[in-house]
Amino acid sequence: MTTHADKPRLDPAALRNLTQDGEGPRLLDVRTPGEFRTAHIPGSYNVPLDTLREHRTELLHHLDEDVILICRSGARAAQAEQALAEAGLPNLRVLDGGVTAWETAGGPLTRGPERWDLERQVRLIAGSIVAVTGIAGLFLPGLHLIGTAVGAALTVAALTNTCALGMLLAKLPYNRGPRTDLDTVVASLRGPS
Repeated sequence: MTTHADKPRLDPAALRNLTQDGEGPRLLDVRTPGEFRTAHIPGSYNVPLDTLREHRTELLHHLDEDVILICRSGARAAQAEQALAEAGLPNLRVLDGGVTAWETAGGPLTRGPERWDLERQVRLIAGSIVAVTGIAGLFLPGLHLIGTAVGAALTVAALTNTCALGMLLAKLPYNRGPRTDLDTVVASLRGPS
């Protein structure tokens, strides 16, 4: 039996070939609505990872057999692939390298207002905490341990390919963008009525 990890990743050139006639597979972008609004592959649908995980069974009825999952770099798309595979959706593939690789390969993007992507926000917050507690630790012994805890959390995030700080930041209004409840996502997947 093949698992989701055995399925080949899709590179940007292969995706471009699949979508050039407009009849390609369903493209699901699992980034936050804010990230999606900043830049996304034309024709893709925004189904944020949290929404997808929570409502994967309901979403199955609105997805085609062939689905390509997209995020910034491929990590969140791999999590979405696992969630949908566990719910029984076949023929899932992840865009290797995500939107970043797509853009680097010269793929077209629909652009909106610029905002920082989630990974950059995590680096800012984590780096700031480490810097401030490191300096303040010179005056308040033990405070530097907060920075050590942040470093340990980032190590766990790298090893597990998840990020608690990123998940928290994704819930901020800045990152949420337009409403993405189940009804909104399903209406988008159905297309204009």
